[in-house]
Amino acid sequence: MAHELEKLANGQTAFASARLTAWHQLGTVADDCMTAEEIMSKAWLGGWEVRKIPLQGIEVNDKGVTKIDCPDKWMTVRTNPHSGETEYLGIVGDDYATVQNEQVAEMLNLLVDASGAHFETAGSMRKGKSVFVTMKLPKAMEIAGVDRIDLYLAATTSHDGTASLRVDATPVRIVCANTQRMAYARSEGSYIFRHTSNITSKISEARQALRLVWKHFDAFEREAEKMINEALTMGEFEKVVAQLWPTEDDASDVAKNNAKQRSATLRFLIRDADTQKAIKGTRWAGYQAITEYVDHYAKASTDAVRARRAVTGQGADLKARAFELLAV
Repeated sequence: MAHELEKLANGQTAFASARLTAWHQLGTVADDCMTAEEIMSKAWLGGWEVRKIPLQGIEVNDKGVTKIDCPDKWMTVRTNPHSGETEYLGIVGDDYATVQNEQVAEMLNLLVDASGAHFETAGSMRKGKSVFVTMKLPKAMEIAGVDRIDLYLAATTSHDGTASLRVDATPVRIVCANTQRMAYARSEGSYIFRHTSNITSKISEARQALRLVWKHFDAFEREAEKMINEALTMGEFEKVVAQLWPTEDDASDVAKNNAKQRSATLRFLIRDADTQKAIKGTRWAGYQAITEYVDHYAKASTDAVRARRAVTGQGADLKARAFELLAV
C-alpha cells in the first residue's frame, strides 16, 4: 500500500469520510452517512473507467524508430476524475481482469446486505494505483462494558497488478480513534479476490468466508476481556516496550535519546492519559497505550504516512506483536 493520498490538479485530496474527519485532516468530510454513489463522488473515485490497452516498446537506433508489440502484457490506464485525461497505472498480464472502484463499493454493499452498515471512508493512493473503501458495521464490541470498539470492513485493491481485491475486518477504538490490527487469529479476518474473474459472481463465496469474521471478532473480544481483567505493573509494561523497541548498548546518542523520549510518552499514556482512565492498570491498557503511541505519537514525516502506518507496515506489526506479548 502507498504512503500518499492522491492530490488532484485542482488541489482536492482523493479521500472522503463520513461525519468525522480522519486524523490526517485531509479530504472531504460528509455531514451524514454516504451511499456507494456518494462516496465514489466525494472521494473522486467515480468514472475512472480503468481499462487495459495494448503495450508497445519503442527502439531508437541508427536505423530509425521501431515499434515492438508486447503480446502477453498490457498497460492499465484510467480517466483522470478531474482533468479527463488518460493516465498510466501499471503493467499487467494477459489474464488480469480490471475492477472498477464502483465495483469495490458495490461488493461491500452486497456483502453486508441490509445489516445497517454504512460507508465510512474511501480514498485513492499512489496516484490512483491503489484504492480503499471502508464500511462501518452496526455491531460494536464493549470490552468489559467500559471500552467501546467499533467494527469495520475495509476493501483494498490495486489497479497496477501489485495487489488483489482484499476485504479485511478491522476494529477502531472510539476513545482515541486508533486502528487496531487483529492480532488474534488474524488470518481469518480477511478474504481475497483475484483480478482474474467476475468479482460479483464470487460474492456468495466471500459471504461464506466472511462468516468467520464474526467468530474472529468474538475471539478478539474474549482475549481482550482476559487482558482487561489482568493487572499490569509498570515494570512489566516497560519490559514489553523494551522487547518492541530494543536499544543496543552501543546505540548512538540520538537513538538512546529517542528511546528515552518514547518511554516517557508511553509512561504518560498508560498512567495519565484520559484515553486510559476506564482501563487503567490492566494489560488491555498497556496494549492500548502502545497502539495509541504508534497511531498518534510516533514520529512520521507526513500526516499521510501516519495514517497509512496505522494499518500497514511496521506500525501494524508493532501492534500485533504488542497484542501477543500482553495477551493472557
